[in-house]
Amino acid sequence: MKYKILGNTGLKVSALCLGTMNYGGKGFFGYMGNLDQNEVDEQIKTVTEAGVNFIDTANIYSEGLSEEMIGQAIKNLSLNREDLVLATKVRGAVGKGQNNLGLSRKHIIQEVEGSLKRLKSDYIDLYQIHTSDPLTPIEETIRVLDDLVQSGKIRYFGASNVSAWHLMKGLAYSDYNDRNRFASLQANYSLDTRDIEREIIPLLTDQKVGLMVWSPLSGGLLSGKYNRDLQGAKGRLNDFPFPPFNEERAYDILDVLYPMAEQKSASVAQLALAWLMHQNAVSSVIIGATKLHQLQDNLKAVDVIFTSDELKKLDEISKLAPQYPGNVIEIMTSDRSAGLNFLQGDI
Repeated sequence: MKYKILGNTGLKVSALCLGTMNYGGKGFFGYMGNLDQNEVDEQIKTVTEAGVNFIDTANIYSEGLSEEMIGQAIKNLSLNREDLVLATKVRGAVGKGQNNLGLSRKHIIQEVEGSLKRLKSDYIDLYQIHTSDPLTPIEETIRVLDDLVQSGKIRYFGASNVSAWHLMKGLAYSDYNDRNRFASLQANYSLDTRDIEREIIPLLTDQKVGLMVWSPLSGGLLSGKYNRDLQGAKGRLNDFPFPPFNEERAYDILDVLYPMAEQKSASVAQLALAWLMHQNAVSSVIIGATKLHQLQDNLKAVDVIFTSDELKKLDEISKLAPQYPGNVIEIMTSDRSAGLNFLQGDI
């Protein structure tokens, strides 16, 4: 297993992170899978033996059952809690009350206590806001998250599914008020979904914020079991095509991945995951599977090595179309690009 520092912290996380949205199968998240405790134990045993130290969940996954099953698995397997980096999230609705959702001080304090109890842990390593809350000022959210760090109930806090401007507003508030800041962002990113490269990745790089990737296989489209008419195999995409993806571009990418995978004696999924691990901004790639053999296959992605020509080919087939303002900025700043290259040591 390979490890990276998460953003501007001293925390080392495995290049692959175990995603647990399919644990429990309760409520809305049943469409992702319904692994029972024995299967959860087997998955966590498999990944930890492979060197994965990073596990990601959320308080709303299977109505809290995912957190419970992770906590129970750690106990069942006699794992050392200190060897693990546990990440969970807060923001979604956990009841019908007016304050049973959002990012207010009241809701966050209520939910961190619930997550700690379900995870059977005294602390959470990475506590993430699941998305924005337009009704709660970001300043209030950061103050309570900072208080939780000071109390020792969480070690770091991060964000997920937020816009670049909102994340930057939060970072600026932390910096100017001497508060702990967002250590990471969890975002949708894959060969087929590179939208965060426009604004978010430049922000993360500049501000030294770590990037955790969710849906690295574009909802399974890049898993290697689909063809151009989505009839290659029966899977979740046939019934629930989420997250949104560029279908035609995905097929063009698969046309490149299939022969490349055969040449490398690797799976298509391994190449798609490995491409992400070759992106400098990425700290960890979240993998999740309903079948153990899928998980075992994904773990081998850390061993994939690309040539520069292969990376170039994948970049060309999947790159974003030029868009304003980036296309105009690139042209208008070309008179300074040589100086930038010099500062970066390229010439």
